[in-house]
Amino acid sequence: MNKSVLLAFAATTVSGALALMFAWNERRSIAHRAFVLGLVLFAVESFCGGLAAVAVLPEEMVSWQDMRLGALSFLPGVWLLFSLTYGRGNAREFMVRWRWILGAAFLIPLLALAAFQGHWIVSVGQAGQGGRVLFGLGAPGTFLHLFFLIGAVLVLMNLERTYRAAVGTLRWRIKFMILGLGVLFGVRAYVCTQTVLFHAVDPPLDTVSAATLLVACLLIARSLFRAGHFDLDVYPSHAVLQNSFTILLSGTYLLVVGAGARVVAFWGGDVSFALTAFIVLAALVLLALVLLSDRVRLHVRRLVSRHFQRPLYDYRTVWRRFTEDTASCVKETDLSQAAVRFVADLFQVLSVSLWLVEKEKLRFAASTFLSVTRGNALNSENGHALEVIQALRRQSGPVDLDASREKWAAVLRKCHPDEFRKGGNRLAVPLVAHAEIVGVLVLGDRVGGLPFSLQDFDLLKCLGDQIAASLLKVQLSQHLLQAKELEAFQTMSAFFVHDLKNTASTLTLMLQNLPVHFDDPAFREDALRGVSKTVTHITRLIGRLGQIRHELQIRDVSADLNAVVAQSLASWEEGGGVRLEKNLRPLPLLPLDPEQIVKVVTNLILNAREAVRRDGRVRIETCQHAEWAVLDVTDNGCGMSADFLIHSLFRPFQTTKKTGLGIGMFQSKMIVEAHGGRMEVQSDLGKGTTFRIFLPLTKQTR
Repeated sequence: MNKSVLLAFAATTVSGALALMFAWNERRSIAHRAFVLGLVLFAVESFCGGLAAVAVLPEEMVSWQDMRLGALSFLPGVWLLFSLTYGRGNAREFMVRWRWILGAAFLIPLLALAAFQGHWIVSVGQAGQGGRVLFGLGAPGTFLHLFFLIGAVLVLMNLERTYRAAVGTLRWRIKFMILGLGVLFGVRAYVCTQTVLFHAVDPPLDTVSAATLLVACLLIARSLFRAGHFDLDVYPSHAVLQNSFTILLSGTYLLVVGAGARVVAFWGGDVSFALTAFIVLAALVLLALVLLSDRVRLHVRRLVSRHFQRPLYDYRTVWRRFTEDTASCVKETDLSQAAVRFVADLFQVLSVSLWLVEKEKLRFAASTFLSVTRGNALNSENGHALEVIQALRRQSGPVDLDASREKWAAVLRKCHPDEFRKGGNRLAVPLVAHAEIVGVLVLGDRVGGLPFSLQDFDLLKCLGDQIAASLLKVQLSQHLLQAKELEAFQTMSAFFVHDLKNTASTLTLMLQNLPVHFDDPAFREDALRGVSKTVTHITRLIGRLGQIRHELQIRDVSADLNAVVAQSLASWEEGGGVRLEKNLRPLPLLPLDPEQIVKVVTNLILNAREAVRRDGRVRIETCQHAEWAVLDVTDNGCGMSADFLIHSLFRPFQTTKKTGLGIGMFQSKMIVEAHGGRMEVQSDLGKGTTFRIFLPLTKQTR
């Protein structure tokens, strides 16, 4: 039995054992089940590849290779499901967004097995000086490897998205899991690329795959020693990845191995290709471990600072980054998460939590290592919040919690448990704005257990003040937004109240005339029609009250403005002692919403009637001016001051009438402008007012 076969069976054994270990110990979740099934499929694929290598007859080789490719076809769907759910608090959102791709990833293998089983491999031959066997692929086999290649890239992108979203101890827990799977799918992408390029399965590439699976399983097994690697709450964004490290690592590997294959073939023949590829793979894994190590990066930064006489921090860069990370945060939750991420990355601490002060109590806001559930649980166990807040008010800067023996420090230590015994002391940074305590930032588990320097304390103090100011600004913005929303709701509600007021005015006029004309059958019939119309209008208003929209909805039709005006004036021509004059000139049909324009005319007539005395006059005119239909409503009433016209007329809840709501002109202006028109007003105090409405004759783009 040669080394390639031993390597394949070793990878099978380790992968199967790892799957069994996870199936036995871990809780049952979608990510857990997908992970176990994925390892089992890799074990089956490697096992079939090993049996194909020891087979003697070509028929047996092809049979085992077909079985291996069948197992390979299900790997993209299973691992894509794992990459979308592993460690993600918002996994359901990603599964919904990716549902079609996930469905295709599971459906395509089933269809391919049903249609092309036994047609993956079309020929068996030999190549090279060693006479190694090559399995020629047909179109279905080539498509299968291309399908796996696309799946591997998607899995890599999702794994990196999870890794980038994790910070602090969350990233520390999943580092080896992500690295192992990244190496595994990066190399598999290379193998599939070679297979698709040459339309053949090359056994040395199967050896590389088996070696990669063995290395990946060892890296994943390393993550088993880090508790909580499946119990995570990471919330990646839906943005497309840029500067992908895992894809860069895979691309580097492809370049090195692709170029190195030519060199190997020139010096030692292609028999040693698999060994060379494995050595390059191991070197890149070690390089990745070094680049991903927080400890190494911290020591490099301190080495540069110490020996090149540079400050520990580039303060201009720090403030620029802080501004970029927090400027777009308009919610308290987003700002809190951005703050803890920034502090964790800047000071190389794995555990950062932020607690806000709310009504003399502490409230959990964000953390790099505590889930929301755990943070709220710790907060509920805290019965000394007021003592902590009072103590923080007395502090002028960061406090070493582990060095303090006061009771309030013990409370914060309980709210911020340490992950590492040698992670250094925990610090509490009061967040103070305008002499008021806004919250507290707690840091712990610094990489390497390095102590905080004076520069660290100074920068933490400045950052604490800046975070407090930003939090206060966001809180005030939220209060302002709530006030604006309430004002908008009151404005929209007032529209309906104003319509009801107009309707009540109609009924009042009818009741005034009822004692005089009750014996007139024609009057009673007209009154019944008026009551029926009014009830219908009120019913329609009540129905619309449950459908308040942020934007006025206009349903325009081709209508006669004069007919709409006449409809509005029908209830006002008699009684009240006000002389009504009409001059409705012929107009072409124009696009308008009759129901909304009736409201405008009614508002103007009501205002005019209330502005004049009993012997007053109201004049309504229509005409055409260029491309506009013009409606004038003129009265000889009390008029309005210039100051009221400029500052108050078209604003809601501004009125000169004792019983008015101050909503009619605001509503009318909104309706006219929604039609693409405009409203003008001329008024002289004590002489009268003219409202002029311009409506377009042709439909305007809104």
